[in-house]
Amino acid sequence: MRFSNYTKEFSYNLKLAYPVMLGQLGHVLVGLADNIMVGRLGATQLAAVSLGNSMVFIALSLGIGFTFAITPLIAEADGEQNIEKGRLDFQHGFILSTILGVAMFIMLLVAKPLLNYMDQPPEVVALAIPYLEIVAFSMIPLLIFQASKQFADGLSQTKHAMHATIAANIINVVINYFLIYGIWIFPRLELVGAAIGTLVSRIAMAAFMVYILHSKAKFIPYLRMISWAEIQKEKFIKIINLGFPTAMQMFFEIAVFTAAIWLAGSLGTIDQAANQIALNLASMTFMIAVGLGVTATIRVGNQKGLNQYKELRRIAFSVFLQIFIIEFIFAIGFLSLKDVLPLIYIDNIEVTKTASLLLVVAGFFQLSDGVQAVVLGALRGLQDVKIPTYMTFVAYWIIGFPVSFVLGKMMGYGSQGIWIGLLVGLTASAILLFLRFNYLTKKLILSKHGTT
Repeated sequence: MRFSNYTKEFSYNLKLAYPVMLGQLGHVLVGLADNIMVGRLGATQLAAVSLGNSMVFIALSLGIGFTFAITPLIAEADGEQNIEKGRLDFQHGFILSTILGVAMFIMLLVAKPLLNYMDQPPEVVALAIPYLEIVAFSMIPLLIFQASKQFADGLSQTKHAMHATIAANIINVVINYFLIYGIWIFPRLELVGAAIGTLVSRIAMAAFMVYILHSKAKFIPYLRMISWAEIQKEKFIKIINLGFPTAMQMFFEIAVFTAAIWLAGSLGTIDQAANQIALNLASMTFMIAVGLGVTATIRVGNQKGLNQYKELRRIAFSVFLQIFIIEFIFAIGFLSLKDVLPLIYIDNIEVTKTASLLLVVAGFFQLSDGVQAVVLGALRGLQDVKIPTYMTFVAYWIIGFPVSFVLGKMMGYGSQGIWIGLLVGLTASAILLFLRFNYLTKKLILSKHGTT
């Protein structure tokens, strides 16, 4: 098959992907603003933000994973032009998301004493706890926003979430500026100021999205309040069954990066601060893969519904090729700018030197990380979620994390050894998931045509 048979799909792939990319990038940019502004305070403060957010990210992966179930349910109802079905799916999803937000908030508060037992620098833990207490509460508005976003996405209305995240970023930066540094009449709150900025921006993001839902005619029929008589246990179970595997896939990946943060913290403040810089940069490029992963889910799902399995395979491979090319460019960028990018965050020479070493490894795992995310999206399009969940667990926790621990802690390679383990885990995930997709699509083609 000619190369052009794949590249001709690139334009449409990006058309589907870019709203998701920008929306997800908005979440990362909130963290970027915090990291850059807090980094000016010093390595200890930057390490504390890293430690506090490491626990938040775990809760976030579980909560957001469940909300992903809302979009296909709404899209299905919209395709059937069944507003009542869509209304009930959304209302149940919204209730579940809000409950999860409260549960994640409580979980983080209950878990915060664990920071004292993770072999982290005491001065870092002392700063991380008050930061975590405030940011934990933002889980509630963030999951309210996420439920609303997934609902709007299901109706192909993706631009509203982008607008909300842009507004949230502006609010976050402004509040950070005044409260972190104590500008004008405001007190100098440092990390607490950064936490307040994150909380207020997420409340504003949720409020903006709820306002949009109530101001657009397309959404109004879905917003009639659900009655007690309409609440169905089966609806909750269906959402959980769809969202739980995705939540676990996200959890396994985010948890291994969180473990890497804790491992780096046990090596000292310098390693943890450098780890946070490299992780934040890698997170931004990963959003491109997230967007194309959603594209893969949509396009593979469409072709599956049409029983066009050869076309399904061709289109999926076009997305795989596209993310590989994009991530290759990012890899070159990381390797070329490894000594420059850390300076955006902090001027501590020890931190920037260590971060530049991590960016070398991050440059290489751009390829693996991007490919595994997009192949995972394609497998969701095939509605194959159970086996890939096991595969991600094996890749990250049976293969990747032990390598991180041995190289980073036991053999003395420090944070760079930890990141080599992440590279190994991501590469294993990409290979296993690709083999799974290749097997399933060949099997589908064979069952229909009697040939591969």
